[in-house]
Parts: sequence; C-alpha cells; structure tokens
Amino acid sequence: MGVGIRVAGRGDRDEVVRLLDRAFQDDPVSRWVFPGDDHRRATHPRLMAAFTDIVLADGRIDLTEDGAACALWLSVPADPHGSGGTDTDADADEAGDDGFAQMREAVDPANERVELIGRLTAGIHPSDRAHAYLWMIGVDPARQGRGLGTALVRHVLDRCDREGLPAYLEASNARSRALYERLGFETAGRPLELPDGPPMWPMWRDPRS
Repeated sequence: MGVGIRVAGRGDRDEVVRLLDRAFQDDPVSRWVFPGDDHRRATHPRLMAAFTDIVLADGRIDLTEDGAACALWLSVPADPHGSGGTDTDADADEAGDDGFAQMREAVDPANERVELIGRLTAGIHPSDRAHAYLWMIGVDPARQGRGLGTALVRHVLDRCDREGLPAYLEASNARSRALYERLGFETAGRPLELPDGPPMWPMWRDPRS
C-alpha cells in the first residue's frame, strides 16, 4: 500500500512542530544542543517551531496523510560567490541581521549551541550547484521502521531525477545515514564534528537518469 503525502500549509504548523519535537527529542544532535533532559523537553519545541516557520515561508514541508512523518525541504540556488548557506541565510545578511543570533535569542538566549549549530552546518553547506536541501525529516517514534521516511524522501528525489537536480542533507545519526545511502546519497567530505558532541555527515546525491 502506498503512503499518502501532501504539502503542509500554515494550518498544519502546530502538528508539524509537535511531530518534529517527538521525532528529535532523543536525536544525538538535539541532545547536544540541549544537554539537560528537563531543559530539552521544555525548550526543544521552540527550535522545531523556528525551523518549521522558516520552511513554511521559504520552502516546502511534505506531510504524510496520517500525520506520522514529515520532511522539510529548501530549494538552494547556486552561489556564484561560493559563500555557502541557504536563501534564508542570504536574506538575513542582506537585511543586515544575523539570523543565527536571532534564532538563539528567540529559542534559548543563554544557549550558544543553538547559534553554533546553524553556523557550523552553514559552513559546510555546498554552494557551487543548485540543489534540493533536506533540512529535516521526522517520523513519529511509534511509527518508525515502516517505510514512511523512505517514502517521503523518494517523493522528492523522483522529482529531482526528472529535473536533473542534486540533493543534499546532513545526517545526524548512523541509522539515518544508512537510510540515505540506500536512497543514493554519498558522504560528501569529512563529518562535521560538533565540539564535544556527535558527528554529522554531509551527504550529496546526484540525479539519476
């Protein structure tokens, strides 16, 4: 049986935030950003809400019909100056604002890791070719292992293949890295080693004919 997928809208915002919060509470990178369990439970939803708002405004969120999984995508053009980063980062620079510092202030002002994770991932983001960027994919923990994440990613990769568009992501744990490898992604360069934290693997997929 196929997985029903639709594009999420503003009315789905709170559902997406709750889903991402459940999916990433115990993710190694989330535990690094918010190392205390009580503090993470209280503050982690704010970061998921910030991510959701960015992608609702500038990208696309695919949501399974049953609300059990979602994928956040951004379309990243080639940067002729090779400065890296996404459209969102560029817009912040043009406005004279520091988007990473603003996110930290909105989410958890005393937590420098909220800002640092954005700066570090932006620093390794490829900029020489336009691509689809899979920012996050979240599956309800009670529904993991049933192919929902694979269906969501393939949904966009099929379009990438038709349009000749590469795709990029950062895998935050070994399990997701293995999934992406099965879908045709390859590790692109050395892992990003978070200070006193887990590795993140930049991964790239060229379109298939």
